[in-house]
Parts: sequence; structure tokens; C-alpha cells
Amino acid sequence: MKGLFKSKPKTPVELVQLTRELLIYVDKNTEVRERKREEKISELSKLILELRTVLFGNGQNEPSSDACAQLTQEFFKQDVFRLLIISLPKLDLGTRQNATHVIANLQRQRVNCRFIASEFMENNLDIMDILLPGYANGDIALTYGAISRECIRHQTVARYVLESEHMKKFFSYIQIPNFDISSDAQATFKELLTRHKSTVAQFLSKNYDWFFQEYNSQLLESTNYITRRHAVKLLGDMLLERSNSAVMVRYVSSLDNMRILMNLFRDSKKTIQVDAFHVFKLFIANQSKPPEIVSVLFTNKSKLLRFLSDFTIDKGDEQFEADKAEVIREIASLEIRDQSCAESEDSEIEP
Repeated sequence: MKGLFKSKPKTPVELVQLTRELLIYVDKNTEVRERKREEKISELSKLILELRTVLFGNGQNEPSSDACAQLTQEFFKQDVFRLLIISLPKLDLGTRQNATHVIANLQRQRVNCRFIASEFMENNLDIMDILLPGYANGDIALTYGAISRECIRHQTVARYVLESEHMKKFFSYIQIPNFDISSDAQATFKELLTRHKSTVAQFLSKNYDWFFQEYNSQLLESTNYITRRHAVKLLGDMLLERSNSAVMVRYVSSLDNMRILMNLFRDSKKTIQVDAFHVFKLFIANQSKPPEIVSVLFTNKSKLLRFLSDFTIDKGDEQFEADKAEVIREIASLEIRDQSCAESEDSEIEP
């Protein structure tokens, strides 16, 4: 008999409308009765789980493309995305995780060959002004960070963030003492600087001076091992990207930059030494080295050759060995006409 009275499943449109009503309720937070408020939040948690089930299926049945399309259209038409972002801090961890999965899925949904989420974000870029400062709030940082990375999949959103003051704040977020939060911020930072090639190239060219000044002083020269390790690896990824070739040439033409990389050879961690080498080799490969760089390399030729000859990695890497051999040949062949100029320059690498 129970089956006769089973409630009719909610349609995707009904699910979104009910979710919107409860999100507005939670956002206003005018309910003074604690029990009533808890009931509403519990109901909201169930609806978000239902949204997830529509988008991902229930484990037995695959999601319906029509249902996903209806849900996606309604979700962004009703501005539920913004309401959900604002209300997340008031929800429990499990509900936040379900909401994050819903948002991630919606970012990828095509409706009539269009990314509805991309169009919505293009007209609501200020949502990133809610998400990114979340790194300063330990309770919501990881949730907002994960959602931020989903949003910057869209080039328009990434460009907005790159051109905003948020980029300068990342240098602080990456150094937050909480390991999980700092690692998440680093992941978002990397995504911003590697996903959209042409946009990143424009950003680095336009903001070269302040960006690399901060990058060098706060990240590459950080006292924190994890910060240095991520920074030198990301630097290599950026400079070796073909679209950043002009930025790379500019970076490897700076003596100050080369000194920083040479100093990283002294790091106690082999992983940092190896990643530093992959950047350092770009200075050596530069066929238009400024005189001051040639002078330093010439003065420290014996130190560098001695260091590099003993520089090995645990696992055999043919490409690494080939690169190292080429760097050694380039340094060994260095000549300088003005010896007094060479003697006036020095580096801080250990012999």
C-alpha cells in the first residue's frame, strides 16, 4: 500500500525553484526559532543532494540529458548560483561538498551547444569578488577555492581575475600558515597562470615589473620549502610555454633573476635544485646574454662546472643529462674580452 502514496518526483524546474526559495530564506536569516531554521537548512541540504543526483545520476541510472539541460537553464535564469555562493558559509561541510559538485557539473553543461554558465559568469563577474576573498576565511576557503577554479575555466572570468587586485593578494594567500589553504590557493594561482595561454601572455607582458618582483621576493626567496618548490616549478612552466616567449626572453635577460636561480642551487632539497636547473638552463641558452650576465657566468665558470658535473638525479633521465651536458658545454665555452669587468661581478653559488 505504501507504494500507492509515494510522492511524485520533483521536476528539475521544481527542484531549482524550491532551492531558490530556501536559499533566499537562509540568506535573509530572519527566523528566530532555531528548530525551524534547522529544519529549513536540512530541507535545503536534501534539495542540493537531489540536484546532484539529477546531474550525476543515482548510481543505477545515467543522468538524463534533457533533465540536465532543464536544470542548468533554470539554475542560471533564476540566479540560484549567486544565492548558493552567498549561503554556503551557513551550510554544513557535506552540503558544501555536494554544492561544489553541482557547480562543477553546471560549469560544463552545454545547452543547445552553449555553455550557459560561461554566459552567466560573463555578466556576473563580481561573483569572483565573493569567492576569492574566501581564502582569508578558514571555514569556507577550500570550498570557495574549488568553486573559483571551476569558474576560471571560462576565459572571460580568468581575464577578469588576472586584471583585478585579487592577483596581488594571492601572494599572501599562498603563504597562509594553514597548509591546506595555502596549497589550495597555490592550485588556483597556477590555474590562473597556465590555463588560458593568450590571456596569460597578455597579463604577464602588461604586468611584468610588479608581478615578477613579487614572485621573486615573496615566493622564490620564501623561507618556506613548499612555497619555494611550487614557485620554481610554476616559473619553469610559465617560461617554457611558447606563448610566453617574449616574457621568457625578458626574464632571462635579468642578472638579478639569474642570481636568484643560482642561489636556489644551494637549496638543501634536490627537487628545488632540479626545478631551478630547468629555469637556469634558459639563461644559458639565451644567445643574446647581456654583458653583466656573461661576466657573472665567466667569473664563476669553475664553480658552476664543478657543481654541474656532480649534479645528478636519482632516476636516470636522458633529457636531463642531455640538457646538463649542453649547459656545461655553453659555460665551458664562455669567453670575455674585458677581464676587469668579469672580476667586478660575482655570484653566491657554493663551489
